[in-house]
Amino acid sequence: MSKYTNSLIHETSPYLLQHAHNPVNWKAWNKETLELAKKENKLLIISIGYSSCHWCHVMEHESFENEEVAAVMNQYFINIKVDREERPDIDQVYMNAVQLMTGKGGWPLNCIALPDGRPIWGGTYFPKESWINALEQLNKMYTDKTEEVLEYAEKLTEGIKNSDLIVQNKEAINFSFENLKIAVTNWNQYMDENLGGRRGAPKFPMPNNYQFLLRYATQAKDKNILTYVNTSLTKMAYGGIYDQVGGGFSRYSVDKKWHVPHFEKMLYDNGQLVSLYSEAFQATKNPLYKNIVYQTLQFVERELMNNEGAFYSSLDADSLNSEGRLEEGAYYVWTKDELQKLLKSDYELFSEYYNVNYYGYWENDTYVLIRKNEDSIIANNNSISIEELKNKVKKWQNILLTERNKRAKPRLDDKSLTSWNALMLKGFIDAYKVFNEPHFLDIANKNAAFIYTKQIQETGNLNHNYKNGISSINGYLEDYAAVIDAYISLYEVTFNEAWLTTAKQLTDYTFDHFFDLKKSMFYFTSTIDDSLITRKMEIEDNVIPASNSIMAINLFKLSHYYSNSYYLKVSQQMLHNVKDKTFKYGSGYSNWLLLMSNFVGEFYEIVISGKSAFEKLSKIHKKYIPNKILAGSIKDSNLPLLKGRYTNQETYIFVCENGTCKLPEINAQKAITKLKIEF
Repeated sequence: MSKYTNSLIHETSPYLLQHAHNPVNWKAWNKETLELAKKENKLLIISIGYSSCHWCHVMEHESFENEEVAAVMNQYFINIKVDREERPDIDQVYMNAVQLMTGKGGWPLNCIALPDGRPIWGGTYFPKESWINALEQLNKMYTDKTEEVLEYAEKLTEGIKNSDLIVQNKEAINFSFENLKIAVTNWNQYMDENLGGRRGAPKFPMPNNYQFLLRYATQAKDKNILTYVNTSLTKMAYGGIYDQVGGGFSRYSVDKKWHVPHFEKMLYDNGQLVSLYSEAFQATKNPLYKNIVYQTLQFVERELMNNEGAFYSSLDADSLNSEGRLEEGAYYVWTKDELQKLLKSDYELFSEYYNVNYYGYWENDTYVLIRKNEDSIIANNNSISIEELKNKVKKWQNILLTERNKRAKPRLDDKSLTSWNALMLKGFIDAYKVFNEPHFLDIANKNAAFIYTKQIQETGNLNHNYKNGISSINGYLEDYAAVIDAYISLYEVTFNEAWLTTAKQLTDYTFDHFFDLKKSMFYFTSTIDDSLITRKMEIEDNVIPASNSIMAINLFKLSHYYSNSYYLKVSQQMLHNVKDKTFKYGSGYSNWLLLMSNFVGEFYEIVISGKSAFEKLSKIHKKYIPNKILAGSIKDSNLPLLKGRYTNQETYIFVCENGTCKLPEINAQKAITKLKIEF
């Protein structure tokens, strides 16, 4: 029986439940909690994190499990715990506040606010003594200098409202290849051409960055950028950030060579990275990329999927070590003694392959496996064939995975978030497109059906969260944008028009509940959500692209499918609104730059109609063609792109551009030759 239990015991979020037995009198974010703060005129402590966050656990252990700290928090404050993954809207507001106050942000995020939610102070991780000292001073200041505190809160809140202010750009719309070139040139100075990624440390994968740069390099025939993309993808695949034993990527590496990760594994990273490596294989035919896709999808299916076809959110960075203490990375690292006992005569070759030496050393006599050389070099050095080496690698992975499964596993965050599920769904779809593996499509269909049946509500809205059979939390723009994107992609491999129809219905819902007509941008929260101190718009692409940039691309594609000029007009205007920002900070606007690529070069509608449509489709999928959408049917269809194009006698491929079509082809290869894949 736990000594303490607070009201978080009634929540479903694994992160909130982790704090349910703290001596701190935690409460969830809701109307009742906010009304209590006003009633008692107490400051709010808004503490935001997520279940797989290492430093969140550290601060919990040092401060929130400590009775002395809890006494101060409970006496003077109303204490609110927020799962940033469940409530990204709250996280956005208070992260913005802390960044304005301190110039930086991260998790755990701790913000002190007035009873009405307006912030006055904040930061990230605080050691115990610093935390107590700050809280006592803040309470004294609020008691003794109330007017000054209120005045500061007013100014800070105004700053938060203005920080990502977007106004409609009313200049003439004009996108050009030169715009893309300027963005990439300015970006180039931050590229680490030797180790990949951004120069310095830490290093985040940023999948959308490489999707844009791969497209740019291919279409602009820029060999230097293509080399940079391949270097980045290879170093990530070789690094400790990639789980060399069980597949899947960790969130980021703390060093510049992708070696030692922050060991949590997030669904959103792995979904996007599967899409990236699938596209990269399509463009380069590098077998390493195929291997990464297959191993990562095996990991997701094994560790992050339930029997409903839903994907879980993450695996923790920490797990119990051999002494029963929580330790970051304990599940993943190895000692020389362990490896020698397990691998026996293969140990020397293994240690060369995975650098069980100075290069792969981490700390406390442990190693994070990392590759340095290609298979051909290792095979040549050891006078064995590449095939023999590959067989040994598979054997080693099986031995170590079996052994690792005996260890205490990292905690699983078993909530399913709609937006992240859609990113993983798209990963399975993209892998199916490229590798034509039926199992990938089976998983994709199952997950798409889960979202459709569980998360789309009778009123037409999406819910954000799913846990223990219960769908909850009204969806955010990120949920709509990601699901629309995934459903369009699923249509492109199945030609099942129900997915395209649902994508359009969800799009029209976002116009009704998220769109600002004056700014021609979408808010992150719906009109039916409870108000926070401000309503934010997500503009800048990050580890996950901004919901507005995903929506703008969705509108561009749907405008072609449905001959909808309004969708196209809004898509153009949204891009035009952020155009100047894309030049200065390409990495933060890479998804917008992908959209710009659609406007500045040829963009094709490839339409396949006839009984052999899928056979011809699979041939088109083998070719990297980023500047296209696909439509097709094995029967007559009323979709604008397909209307009047079906015949019983033959399967035709139509290549169209801006509504003008070339003569139809029956040969997929001939149809592909009609495409211009350059700017």
